[in-house]
Amino acid sequence: MAEFTMELNDEQKEVRDWLHGFAADVIRPAAAEWDEREETPWPIIQEAAKVGIYSLDFYAQQYFDPTGLGIPMAMEELFWGDAGIALSIVGTGLAAVGVLANGTEEQIGTWIPQMYGDVNDVKVAAFCSSEPDAGSDVASMRTRAVYDEAKDEWVLNGTKTWATNGGIANVHVVVAVVDSELGSKGHASFIVPPNTPGLSQGQKFQKHGIRASHTAEVVLEDVRIPGSCLLGGKEKLDERLARARERAKSGGERVKNAAMATFEASRPAVGAMAVGTARAAYEEALEYAKTRTQFGRPIIDNQGVAFQLADMRTSVDAARLLVWRASWMAVNGKQFTAAEGSMSKLFASETAKKVTGQAIQILGGNGYTREYPVERMHRDAAIYTIFEGTSEIQRLVIARTLAGMPIR
Repeated sequence: MAEFTMELNDEQKEVRDWLHGFAADVIRPAAAEWDEREETPWPIIQEAAKVGIYSLDFYAQQYFDPTGLGIPMAMEELFWGDAGIALSIVGTGLAAVGVLANGTEEQIGTWIPQMYGDVNDVKVAAFCSSEPDAGSDVASMRTRAVYDEAKDEWVLNGTKTWATNGGIANVHVVVAVVDSELGSKGHASFIVPPNTPGLSQGQKFQKHGIRASHTAEVVLEDVRIPGSCLLGGKEKLDERLARARERAKSGGERVKNAAMATFEASRPAVGAMAVGTARAAYEEALEYAKTRTQFGRPIIDNQGVAFQLADMRTSVDAARLLVWRASWMAVNGKQFTAAEGSMSKLFASETAKKVTGQAIQILGGNGYTREYPVERMHRDAAIYTIFEGTSEIQRLVIARTLAGMPIR
């Protein structure tokens, strides 16, 4: 087990500074343009690929950092640059992790390279889980996958929503129901290869924030995929379903809580994204307060402004520490006995909303215009309290974990 320390090591500092430089020099100057265009920033993704940031190798190196701080550090720096562009860069990682977690070695070797493409022809991938009537309530998922044994094919039907890169992805990873009686344990993940008939993009959402990230519905109409596209394979699925049926008879709630633990471990990464946005807004407000003069002195000389900045910095640092704690716990196999993953996501996302709002207040009228980046940051921050489980869901998870009650 890696020894806990509050100090990044030399290698981590080098990576952090490298990412910060890319965020400052490439992402941030392009942020306003791509926010206005509301389009996928393909040139920026290609630049990230050229330097090695947009690649499975990079994220694998950070994921396997024994301190657990590699991923949150990377997310904070990229989202410090701009949330929309950063999400376009890291969005493919959601699908890649889905394959890494559930796929065979052959599936990993076949599909993940196709998700990223190469520096001359970058591709993206989409992870499709949420549905119009099944966001936080994953047990209500309706997308079905039926096995055609005669042809060794799976047939997928349903509609996915809120899919990052949905419809424009080269490879889609789709979560579907294979046994409706088992709730979330009756779900399986499937690869939908490029140009598969029956998969189409539905509505593309025009969003309040993170507008440089493509978000859309994915419609599946009699989508036929080879049996080999079931992640993990059918034998493994059949064994897992059989175990779930037996466990459901004797302790269904334990099955449900085990499923929730999977989500719990991924939430600190979203918290780190929120920390990056909050930190960016705080820094903009601090610099403005030191240079903007009113009544013959910088406005930071006023207690009303100075105290706000003190609270903003304190909240950002506290959020980072909660994220780091949960990330360290996850990589070292520590149980989230108090829902520490949800704590980190909840506090960091609420901090991002509050701090970006305070930044606008400090900048006054200027903060309300698009000439200053805090307006965009405030719009971007709203998503953190919504995706990967709303703040209300996080509070429910935390409360029920503390009470020792099943999470419904």
